[in-house]
Amino acid sequence: MDELSGKVAVVTGAASGIGLALTRAFAAEGMKVVMADIEADALDKAVADLPEGTESLPVVCDVGDGAQVEALRDAAVERFGAVHVVCNNAGVSAGGPIWEQSIEDWEWVLRVNLWGVIHGMRAFTPLMIEQGEGHIVNTASMAGLLSAPFMGIYNVSKHGVVTLSETLHADLQLTGATGVGVSVLCPGWVNTRIHEAGRNRPGGVDPVQMADEGMRELIASVIAAGIDPADVAAMVVDAVKTRRFYVLTHPDWTRFAAERTQRIVDGEDPIVASLPMAPTD
Repeated sequence: MDELSGKVAVVTGAASGIGLALTRAFAAEGMKVVMADIEADALDKAVADLPEGTESLPVVCDVGDGAQVEALRDAAVERFGAVHVVCNNAGVSAGGPIWEQSIEDWEWVLRVNLWGVIHGMRAFTPLMIEQGEGHIVNTASMAGLLSAPFMGIYNVSKHGVVTLSETLHADLQLTGATGVGVSVLCPGWVNTRIHEAGRNRPGGVDPVQMADEGMRELIASVIAAGIDPADVAAMVVDAVKTRRFYVLTHPDWTRFAAERTQRIVDGEDPIVASLPMAPTD
């Protein structure tokens, strides 16, 4: 899909971070944008800050609810007549030793990070097949290719997104629906507020549940030093135009994924420290 102008993009988690950057990048390409987010006030502000002349539709949506994602699709089609790009991007995080995570931790993170993508895939893929064109971008993470300590639930959710995306790509190819492209976005550290995702957690539970205060401060510092979300969005736009599947934002990190794969092949134990705790590019 090398020409995006005049087409329609749907982005979840669109009021902040990577989602907001994606929305702005698509708008800069001349696309009409449907912005979905669970935070109504932040969504209104994000829409107001779009470039002048952008055709947009804000939709308050909990991606963990399949009915709400289907309603998002229907609202987009009713307003603009089609959807050409969908970014299943909304995400949250929790951390700490994996045995200390509560059932509520697991349910919340998997509901947003994995089920949100599943709902988006189920709602939009048939529409794109019927149209004969489209592109689905699923936001995973380098945590979907690695298994870093103290990130167990997040790792599980993002590994799920990677394999879901790979399988979706294969299914589309084998059923002849080659007009629909798929990309999986696997960023490293990006300067977003994901470590503050607990602000939207049901019941208003305290934000990120890391092992201790020192760990919380470390995570906040490495995220703050991460790359600009706008740089990630530019890579995604290019991937959509060129139909590139894997979108890896940190070239220096690919060696960690390669090492993990080699250890599997060699029958070795997993490496303990899988993610750099400082920027590497």
